[in-house]
Amino acid sequence: MNFLIGAFKPACNISITFSDGKSRKQVPVKKENGKTVMVPLLQSKENIAGKISIEPLQGKKIEHIGVKVELLGQIEMYFDRGNFYDFTSLVRELDVPGDIYERKTYPFEFSTVEMPYETYNGANLRLRYVLKVTVSRNYGGSIVEYVDFMVRNYSPPPSINNSIKMEVGIEDCLHIEFEYDKSKYHLKDTIIGKIYFLLVRIKIKNMDLEIRRRESTGSGANTHVETETLAKFELMDGAPVRGESIPIRLFLSPYELTPTYCNINNKFSVKYYLNLVPVDDEDRRYFKQQEITICRQQDS
Repeated sequence: MNFLIGAFKPACNISITFSDGKSRKQVPVKKENGKTVMVPLLQSKENIAGKISIEPLQGKKIEHIGVKVELLGQIEMYFDRGNFYDFTSLVRELDVPGDIYERKTYPFEFSTVEMPYETYNGANLRLRYVLKVTVSRNYGGSIVEYVDFMVRNYSPPPSINNSIKMEVGIEDCLHIEFEYDKSKYHLKDTIIGKIYFLLVRIKIKNMDLEIRRRESTGSGANTHVETETLAKFELMDGAPVRGESIPIRLFLSPYELTPTYCNINNKFSVKYYLNLVPVDDEDRRYFKQQEITICRQQDS
């Protein structure tokens, strides 16, 4: 039995380290097994450099036909697990065919890497970046090691940011006007607005404001949409009267939001909506939804 266990052990240990690993910011990422690990945080057009060490197990040698490191940007759809769509693929050959008898270290560097999309873990897919080291062998199978890193990209403040003003109503029963101070927000922003009751002939018992995320994957007839309510904020509890106004002040920082993503690599989009939900005394719910844009801005 011990022999069988030993037969499936890798013939060497591979470690991947970033040259600025001690000073670079680390952020948490949830792995497939549910565990959270800390990984380096990068952004597009950075230089990615480090060292790869390969150490044979004691008393063994590694016969190989080449060693390489790849930088991969990949999208995996959960309905098609295990199949990755590579949108970024860079390769550095580290060694020619030969034998490794003892610990061997290889430096590597990828210069000004274009990483246009952010790391994303969604309801139906994930977008990830990895460094992949492969020790290719003729027999016994290649030895492969991965290390994840996270990419976040930052946007400048929008030059134009119009307010949102809309009306919702039921003819001769209810007429509400709502206003938000802007249509584009950053991840730590505050939504500020007002709701005006212009006509109230039904009994409204409460009203909520929801933040909804809509993730769409595929295209055409194969489009799949997943909608998730991320936050629910009670605006009022009790019946409003005509002429009354209610202020809105909703902080975004407590919620796990991402930027808005539009047609990423023709695979998916992520959009955000503010959903106004008045409820009458017979528990009938009325909805008015408005799309907003969310961006990531550099911390000051």
